[in-house]
Formats: sequence, C-alpha cells, structure tokens
Amino acid sequence: MRMEFMVEVEAAHRPASQVLCELMREFVQRQRESREYDEFLGRKVDADRASMHAGVGHFNDEVEATFAARRAAVANQA
Repeated sequence: MRMEFMVEVEAAHRPASQVLCELMREFVQRQRESREYDEFLGRKVDADRASMHAGVGHFNDEVEATFAARRAAVANQA
C-alpha cells in the first residue's frame, strides 16, 4: 500500500506529507459530518416519537394514503 501511495504521489508531483494532511483533513470532516447527521437524525426521531405519544403525529400509512389521494386528484384534473 505504501509503495502504491508513493508512486501516485510522485505521479501527481506533490509531497507525500501534503497528501497525507489532505487525507486526514477529509477524514476528520467526514467523521464530523457523519456525527452531526447522526445527532440531527436522533433529534428528529425523538421529536417524532414525542409527537406520536402526544397524539399529534401521523403514522406513515396515513401520510402515504393522504398523499396518494392528493396525487390521484391532481392527476384527474389534468
């Protein structure tokens, strides 16, 4: 793996240290974005569960049926 990396770095005319820094920076950014998304998704799920427990949420089947009816109504108008 190291040999292949060095060949590609040389072909790109860039120092290996610069490429490694970029790879580390990209890795850290991806990890941060993944963690932030997981936290965002967790908050959304918690909010949805709370709304269902409070009786103000809708089950997926209900939402699908409502929008299927709306799509059918729009299609009939055309």
